[in-house]
Amino acid sequence: MNVLKAHKISKYFYEPEKFQVLKEVDLTVDRGEFLSLVGKSGCGKSTLMYVLSTMDSQYEGELEIAGQRLTGQDQNYLAAFRNKHIGFVFQFHYLLPEFSALQNVMLPALKLNNLSRQAIEEKAYEKLKMLGMEDQALKLSSKLSGGQQQRIAIARALINDPDIIMGDEPTGNLDSNNTHMVFDIFQELTQTFKQTIVAVTHDENFAQKSDRVVEMSDGRIVSEGKKKRAELNIL
Repeated sequence: MNVLKAHKISKYFYEPEKFQVLKEVDLTVDRGEFLSLVGKSGCGKSTLMYVLSTMDSQYEGELEIAGQRLTGQDQNYLAAFRNKHIGFVFQFHYLLPEFSALQNVMLPALKLNNLSRQAIEEKAYEKLKMLGMEDQALKLSSKLSGGQQQRIAIARALINDPDIIMGDEPTGNLDSNNTHMVFDIFQELTQTFKQTIVAVTHDENFAQKSDRVVEMSDGRIVSEGKKKRAELNIL
């Protein structure tokens, strides 16, 4: 079942002159799939990620996530949609240093405001436990290691049970051990919890062990590799 459908996505930059960075990109992503988006710098993969994540709405084409048409929606609608349906994991964790790990994880759910504060706190503990971080819940995020901070960022991305987690170089700031750890977490999320993940990455090993690798070049998708779950290597 598709959770994301992008049809003929084109995108132009106009400074210093008009330039087409995305050229009629078609992409579908199945629920529970772990997809890596790869390509050389400047190929358009990060631009495509911003369009798919609804943070860039200035494009041509059609975008649908979780059965909702997002093309043409206003910014307030898109912001509310992102908070409910999309979780983000970036290269840098963007945690608030003066807040505890628990408080950082709770923030998107407090903004969504669908549950009581107590229920949100319990849910945040649940996500931290899933990632082996419940014992660090009350520690300031600034006192955690880089790998621990990224796990907190993943828990934060999961708090609203999003349809998709979007990762923009989620291991780009980590050493090899923590890169393996993040991949293991992503793989567990897709295999056990049927979480959909779309990640932009320059890490070839990370990409090759995901379910599907989509390669971009010059604003187009040039190849797609599909793997059966049984064929995936477990780190």
